[in-house]
Amino acid sequence: MQDGTRALEDHLLAVSADMTTPEGDLRDARLATEGDTRAFERLYRGHAARVHGLARRMVGHEEADELTQDVFVRVWEKLETFRGEAAFGTWIHRVAINVMLARQAARRRDRGRFEDDDARLDAAPVAPREAESRIDVEAALAALPDGARRVFVLHDMEGFKHHEIAELLKITVGTSKSQLHRARMLMREQLVA
Repeated sequence: MQDGTRALEDHLLAVSADMTTPEGDLRDARLATEGDTRAFERLYRGHAARVHGLARRMVGHEEADELTQDVFVRVWEKLETFRGEAAFGTWIHRVAINVMLARQAARRRDRGRFEDDDARLDAAPVAPREAESRIDVEAALAALPDGARRVFVLHDMEGFKHHEIAELLKITVGTSKSQLHRARMLMREQLVA
């Protein structure tokens, strides 16, 4: 079943890549911003397969359909922020990664909130007593440049390999490695300071 689904998604991706053009996407994004639902439908049809493939890789086949819909809801909500400086496909890819990372973070947070395993609670590290000695990882992450932060989160926090990150973010493997090194150095500076 999954092999058939994969073949269908690959076919849809190839077809949608042929149907979309940067100029057409830009025109449809402008029209959709003005409320044209048919223009948004064209954007959806042109990019849904690619977003679904990304969702399947990031969260698994079981949640990919729902997450793809969540991405397009977010795209509709944020469409007016699309400035056209990058290709629409690049922008929607960034929106998709942000939605997916937020979903994964919420899932981890919820999973930790509802755990009743006493052994895990006993083994959990105790928070330092002095506020100055706490490491604010979120603030350090927020201070990273966008590219370095995305690579750091995908590699060190989500477990993606450099070739997967390169494919997801449309960068080279070398860029992924250098962004990760940069992120680690900046994080180290932030956390040690």
